[in-house]
Amino acid sequence: MATRFCSRHSIWFPSIVAFFISLQALSAQTPATLHGRIIDADTRQLIPARLYLESDSGEFHLAQSVGGAAVPYEKRRREVEEVHTSLSAHPFEASLPPGTYHLTVERGKEYLPNTQTITLEEGETSITIPLKRWINMNDAGWFSGETHVHRPLSELRTLMLCEELNVALPLTAWVRGAEDSPLKNNLNPELVLNRDLIEVDPTHVIWPLNTEYEITEVAGERHPLGALFILNHKKPLDLSAPPVGPVVKEARKQGAILDLDKHNWPWSMMLVPTAGVNLFQLTNNHLWRADFVFSSFFPDYVPEYMDVEHEDGLITERGWIDYGFQTYYALLNCGFDIMPSAGTASGVHPVPFGFGRVYVKLDGEFDYDSWIDGLKKGYSFVTTSPMLNVTYNGQGPGKRISGSDGKAVKVRIQGWVRSPDPIDSVEIIQNGDVVHTLPGVGTAEAGVYSQEIDLWIEVTDSSWLAVRSFAQWKNNRPRFAHSAPVFVDLPGKSLRPRTVEVEYLLKRAEEEITRHTGVLSKDAVDEFRAAAETYRELLEIAR
Repeated sequence: MATRFCSRHSIWFPSIVAFFISLQALSAQTPATLHGRIIDADTRQLIPARLYLESDSGEFHLAQSVGGAAVPYEKRRREVEEVHTSLSAHPFEASLPPGTYHLTVERGKEYLPNTQTITLEEGETSITIPLKRWINMNDAGWFSGETHVHRPLSELRTLMLCEELNVALPLTAWVRGAEDSPLKNNLNPELVLNRDLIEVDPTHVIWPLNTEYEITEVAGERHPLGALFILNHKKPLDLSAPPVGPVVKEARKQGAILDLDKHNWPWSMMLVPTAGVNLFQLTNNHLWRADFVFSSFFPDYVPEYMDVEHEDGLITERGWIDYGFQTYYALLNCGFDIMPSAGTASGVHPVPFGFGRVYVKLDGEFDYDSWIDGLKKGYSFVTTSPMLNVTYNGQGPGKRISGSDGKAVKVRIQGWVRSPDPIDSVEIIQNGDVVHTLPGVGTAEAGVYSQEIDLWIEVTDSSWLAVRSFAQWKNNRPRFAHSAPVFVDLPGKSLRPRTVEVEYLLKRAEEEITRHTGVLSKDAVDEFRAAAETYRELLEIAR
């Protein structure tokens, strides 16, 4: 027995010795120090940016700022991860084992990313990484923001400049239990009591008092309802939900805006008619820079009539986007004038702050009150990459165009789509239908793909119009921009909902009545009953 033991171990014992010798050699190896500067390619000045530092083996590393601020971010979910460092406008450095590294630097949506590969030897190595601005939306009067933020206030000053995001609405109050009050049971450790606007600089601001009701538990047991955001309120809320009626009443009293998180949360289609939500997140926290992982998020809620893309029985990223679009269109067709918003849940999910964002058009200089008013009214578009600038008879999104009795209205749609990625299509949407498609653009000029828009649409019945564009990111990942609607009102020819859409919305409300009866209070279930009744009334006039 002893002989066999010695013989067997004589095979692998030298390997163990070699392993420990190599480990000692590695530990004795002098680390490499990388010194870096991120600059604007035109001005040659240091700028804030987001840095990815990846070894040849796929391991991510973090960097430090030299004389400034560095915000590390490491989030993993399922099989994907997001690891980067947000750096202020200062040099950076990183101490690393010698080897080959891939550096990717990004800054918001308006600079072209830059990826460089460098081999580090022992000692010190320096690198300068220029970023080229490909568009300046602020100069055109468009200012960006995000409505689903879970990053600490202490990080936001740096992050906003790194991502060129003009407005942040961090959810500093957050509850998950149906019995919980944001004031007394806040999941966020930094409860904000004052309502003063935080100015990072004249065009970058933070409204610090916003609340998320993400109800996933009732009486301590898991029972998902969904998420509703109360944005721009003036003092902490000391109310639980559901029912949502008292929360909505207090929110309105404080001048707040209500934002719908995701369209297929169980209570989402109740909130639209019952709570009168103002905003719909067309780009939401399921869309990341990293891979799409939400193929099976409440899949039973996806109706067959939408015919969204699936693969191996699971919804794809493009299918998820299309599902959101078609749900939004159904609500608009029912007469709910909800405007688009955008959020990431950065701080919870592995996604950069501001990856999905909403741009609001202002007539004059940047002002927070004007921006939040424009967000509510829909002077806006949302994007995960392309930029969109469009007018309808000279008016921007969110406006209304009036016609005369018995006469069609001709609407001239003018503008452009610009993208750092190849443009797959530019589409004109009327009442949820694609009524005109412009061709894709696969050739770039100075790194930018462009499609001009100048066409006429004849409107014979009251309608809404919008423009959307898809672009193709690496690995065929979809990226998009979508404008808020413009409304064309023709006397005597009101917009009528579609039967199949209303039937879907009604089914959603009725199924939730069954699911919640005996679990929620009567007042809470009655809100679903009221929503169902609204949809039944719409079904009577549907076409």
